[in-house]
Amino acid sequence: MKLNGRRESDNVEDRRGMSTAAKAGIGGLGGIIIVALFTLLSGGNLGDVISNVVQSGGLSGLQEEQVEGQREFTQEEQELAKFSRQVLAGTEDVWTEVFQQMGRKYTPPTLVLFTNRVNSACGSASAAVGPFYCSGDQKLYIDLSFFTTMKQQLGAGGDFSYAYVIAHEVGHHVENLLGTLGKAHQQMERMDKVNANRVSVRLELLADFYAGVWAHYDNEKYASLEAGDVEEAIDCAQKIGDNYLQEKAQGYSQPESFTHGTSKQRMKWLSLGIKTGDMRITTFDKSDAEL
Repeated sequence: MKLNGRRESDNVEDRRGMSTAAKAGIGGLGGIIIVALFTLLSGGNLGDVISNVVQSGGLSGLQEEQVEGQREFTQEEQELAKFSRQVLAGTEDVWTEVFQQMGRKYTPPTLVLFTNRVNSACGSASAAVGPFYCSGDQKLYIDLSFFTTMKQQLGAGGDFSYAYVIAHEVGHHVENLLGTLGKAHQQMERMDKVNANRVSVRLELLADFYAGVWAHYDNEKYASLEAGDVEEAIDCAQKIGDNYLQEKAQGYSQPESFTHGTSKQRMKWLSLGIKTGDMRITTFDKSDAEL
């Protein structure tokens, strides 16, 4: 992916030099959706993951205070941070224009870079949760070591794969601005677990589609895609399908527990976004068989 000379976004909070210290307080997840690119590498249900991480001290209702830490970053870490700021800037450029074409105003999210643990409006989260978007503060959170995990544990490396991760979370922000995220959440609150999972799959596939839409227009605007980039991202999408992750972790998959979509679905919707860039397309007017 060609980013040389591209600007870096200012909508970034770099908390990597901070350590978190929990303190007593009143809070909780409430009705806010936290949508992670990966729930866990085991492909578990989003609700189960949140519950498990809360019990282990990951996501919680605790308030936190930030304490300055003394830490120097490696060249690789600094390069990944710069890369993330440039990708975020690209999403800002593209979505501002796309929203203008729809007669809307785009308000960009803030990217929070953290190490190990972070506090958000959705609660306290450990890096084990993976990258996530919090609609409560309109911020996306990522521990950059996640990219190393992708490469080493999933074999899904490469700059455009990493850009896909960021663009997917920005896709949830787009869902939030368009009202899709809130409506879906209201539906999920009235459903049993299996049906709520089906709605979650539609949200995740739509975020994949929006990541593809961004890539479509970013390449049109900046000629940013290089040979092999699309294949790289499609391979990543294949390796983060619920069925792939569950089979890798436990030897079999449980379709009723899928929250992000199968490998086939994720590859399809990312590819469709890259190919068409058509914002009229949505996963919410499709039958399950059409996803």
